[in-house]
Amino acid sequence: MKKIVGLSVVVLFSTMLLVSCTKEPVNHLTQAETRIYITNHDSAVNFAAFHTFSVADSVAVIENNQLVQKDLNAFDAQFITALKTAIQQRGYTLVDKSSNPDLAINVSRIYNNYSGVVSYTDYWGDYYGYWDPYYWGYPGYNYYFPTYYGVYSISEGGLSVDMFDLKDAASNNELKYLWSGLVRGEGVFVPANIDNHVKTLFDQSVYIKTN
Repeated sequence: MKKIVGLSVVVLFSTMLLVSCTKEPVNHLTQAETRIYITNHDSAVNFAAFHTFSVADSVAVIENNQLVQKDLNAFDAQFITALKTAIQQRGYTLVDKSSNPDLAINVSRIYNNYSGVVSYTDYWGDYYGYWDPYYWGYPGYNYYFPTYYGVYSISEGGLSVDMFDLKDAASNNELKYLWSGLVRGEGVFVPANIDNHVKTLFDQSVYIKTN
């Protein structure tokens, strides 16, 4: 997993370098290039020891680290269907939650909102080197930027999948974490991207299989 995620970061960084000659390099990234897929798991777990699974029939909606509701919109339903298919393709059997499945799968939509104040003087002053004063006929000059401030607000969305051990829950008196997958970036909640979300997460998780 670490090698694949590391490669993704390198590719994204290289892409940003190629467009760094512009003022806003991230504006030139496609939606797909902004998305990051992160997976993690308990390396001591033998996933072949599990055989059945169940996926929660609703999605947790988390805003600024607080659970606000359980929901199931059209996107959620489509994603859960794709998720079930991917896990079945790894050899696991889908059962109802009342049938004591070995694995429990939870899906969450995560939203974080940030706001603050930025000094545009500092911003433009730090980056005036993007333009050469000599180009305009004033060699030796620096750029001057008047002092003014602006308020910004950023909304970030993510899609999380978490896998827990139900098979040993009774003996351990706990739901042990086994695996998680996280999708962040633009277009996360676009239905057309669902198949790629699921494929990428499981391509990074080859250890999830029954044999």
